[in-house]
Order: sequence, then C-alpha cells, then structure tokens
Amino acid sequence: MYRLALLAARLLAIAAAAAAIAGCARLDKPDLERLYASTTGADDQPPVVVIPGLMGTRLQDARGREVWIGSLRRALWSRYDDLALKLDPKTLTPAPDGIRPTGITDSFAGRDFYASIIRTLEEAGGYHRAEPGAPPSAARSYYVFTYDWRQDNVETVRRLDQFIEQIRRDHGGDVPVDIIAHSMGGLITRYYLRYGPKDVTLDNRFPVNFHGEDRVRRVVLLGTPNLGSVESLKAFIAGRRLGLRRVPPEVLVTFPSFYQLFPHPINDWLLDAAGEPLDLDPFDLEVWQRFEWSIFDPEVRARIRERFDDPAAADARLALLERWFHKYLERGRRFVWSLTVEMDRSPWQLVVFGGDCELTPARLVVHETDAGSGLYLHPETIGTGKPGVDYARLMLEPGDGTVTKASLLARNVLDPLVPRHPWSFFPLDYPLMLCAEHSALTGNLFFQDNLLHFLLHRD
Repeated sequence: MYRLALLAARLLAIAAAAAAIAGCARLDKPDLERLYASTTGADDQPPVVVIPGLMGTRLQDARGREVWIGSLRRALWSRYDDLALKLDPKTLTPAPDGIRPTGITDSFAGRDFYASIIRTLEEAGGYHRAEPGAPPSAARSYYVFTYDWRQDNVETVRRLDQFIEQIRRDHGGDVPVDIIAHSMGGLITRYYLRYGPKDVTLDNRFPVNFHGEDRVRRVVLLGTPNLGSVESLKAFIAGRRLGLRRVPPEVLVTFPSFYQLFPHPINDWLLDAAGEPLDLDPFDLEVWQRFEWSIFDPEVRARIRERFDDPAAADARLALLERWFHKYLERGRRFVWSLTVEMDRSPWQLVVFGGDCELTPARLVVHETDAGSGLYLHPETIGTGKPGVDYARLMLEPGDGTVTKASLLARNVLDPLVPRHPWSFFPLDYPLMLCAEHSALTGNLFFQDNLLHFLLHRD
C-alpha cells in the first residue's frame, strides 16, 4: 500500500511539473495589444461607430440634472416616473420635454457597461475618439452615437443617418463606416442598413432601398434581439425592475421603442397551461384587452386614477393612453416585420455575438378558467401546474438572460436542424457565442479579441 501511495505521489509530482513547464509557455488570456500592435500603423481603416442599446445612453433634463441613470440612490429607489414621455393628444407623438442624450453609460456603481469597448478600441485597436463635425485627429477614429432610447427607433435612425453622413463628410465624403451595435442598437442599425431615414412603418409594403450600401462596410451585432424579447412584454405587464423598485407599465408604455422590442409574431411566445402554443399576435390590441395586461390591468388603471383629483381628467388620461398604445403597437408590428422581409442581396459584412449560457425567458404561460385568466411570467410561479409539463424547459431557453440564442440568430426555434422560417430573412457571415449575461457582453475578452480581428482583418 505504501509503495502504491509513493508511486501515485511521484506521478502527481511529474504531472504538476509538466503543467508548470507548459504554463510558462502559455498566456492566461489573449494579449490584445500584442496581437494587434502591428496593425496600428495602417491609415486606411474606416471610422467606427459605436451604438449602445436600450438605456445605454445617459439622459439629462432642461435644468442639467441627469435623469438617467442619475445617482446611485435614484437608481436604487426611483420609479423614474419623470422619464415618461409627454403625449401630444392631437398628433399622438411625443411632445418636447427638454430631456436630451448626453453620453454613453460607460460604467455605473462600479460596474462596466460600455467602457470596455472604448478601452479595447483605444488601447488595442489604436482608435482615437472623434466627434462629428471636426476633422479627425488620427488615422483611426471611432465615434459614439448617443440617443434618447425612449423614442421611436425610426426617429433614432434618422438621427443616425445624419450622424454617419457628417462623419463621412469629415473623412472625405465617400468613406464607409464600421458599426458596433449592442442590443436595441442592433435593430436600429439593421433598419438603417435596409431603409435609411425613410419611415416604412406607415404601411405594410416595406420596400428595401439598401441605404447602407456603400455607407457601411462591416457590422457587429452584440446581444441584439433580432426576433424580439419576451423581457419587453414582461416589462409592459409587470414593470421593469431597476434597483429595489420597478419602473411601472404606465411609464414604459409611453416609450415607442419598447413596442419595437416585442417578440416577432412568428415566435411561439405564449403557451396555455398544457404547454401548447396559442396562436395569438403580441401586436394585437385585443390580446392585451382580453388578458387585461398593462394599461388594461385594473391595478394599473387604479394607480393612474389616483394621480387625478378630477375623475374626468383621469378618464381622459386613460383614453389617451389607450389610443397611444394602439398606435405604437401597430408601429411596433410593422417595425419588426420590416427587419425580416427578404432582400435580394446583402452588401455589407455582418457578424453576431451573443450569450448562450444563461437561461432566458422565451415564453409566457396563461391559464384561462371560467373565473378569468392567470399569467405566469416565470416557471417558478406556476406551482404544480399540469402533470407531465416541463414548464421550465418550455418557458426558458439558453441565451444571455435577456435575449435568447434563437432570437439573436433571428430564428423562431432553438433547434439548429429546423430550417429557418421563410418569413425571417437574416443574412449574416457568422455567429460567435459567449458565456456572459446581456449587460456583461461588452466586457467579454473573447468578444473583444474577435471584434478587433473582424474590424482589422484584410480580405
């Protein structure tokens, strides 16, 4: 027994020594500066535009106070009621409220959001920050596009178009740009590539004009919900948790952009108690009224009424919200369809990065009885449910905690052996999957390495 133990100890020592020797010859992580140092002398690299996602831009009111994100105390305790857009009852468009974008949310409360992308571009990629309207000061330039993420994405695309056109003028007029877009920023980018500043959500025709051709060379989509996100539905129904409180539905429904994040109708997004898909469209107003969700929820309506001393004024506010809801639900429907209609070519290179290690909401479950209906947002709330139904497997899919892998790839099913839905046209060069949650994707070293490789490699 002693000899066997001694032999085992010697073998372990040899293995440890071999591992130590091998360890001296390997890096614990890729050295990005060394990997891409030889490229920093090239002066023909297109400028890069960084587009953050939903809530990725800081907002400031007319008095200069930061209303998003604001202080740590505000992030923990506020319901952000003051972010609700002012509604013009005649035009059903957002009225001016003095709130404007001021900068990207690089980090907050010690947590990195977009600062890591900036560091990667500057320190390893050799890029320098530039502003539209000023001559670029270096061979490699990057620009940060900030926007009011509450607004309709088509309006944001119009601002993006002006932003990119100014950059191109600054660089000589005919230079294309590269785009790095996170989350909802990827939807804004895809619309820009197809249609530019044209609003195609006024009808159901969606004529693609390839506006991004010759204007954009390469596109990186990071954690983009290309077929929508169930999380956006949950926010409209139960509010969006931020800190220790929730931003209530009556605030969120004033944001046109949120409707444009709903799951694409080709998804099976809603199940019955037996786990069977319900053939219902998330953009159908009658669905929201039938199940009494969001502003049709009696509790939400009661909260709205409590803010008015005059019952007539409360009724008028509810009626305005219902008309608003109907309009932007329809615009949301057309927006998501406009991104999946077929194109006869794809004149830009596009890669997709996203997470597939976090269980992510993919479907909701509704249980209808004679007494009414109950909605389950998470499998843990169902209890026993129907015998033999694996609610966790049905309601959750691999993703980044916010966007499922299927949505990232614009597929209505997770199974890669199932052919792509004919109504989901999504040409991409290749996808790369990460193990990171949605808000941490930008800090993933594997992403940063492959981002620089994609931007800097020569065909």
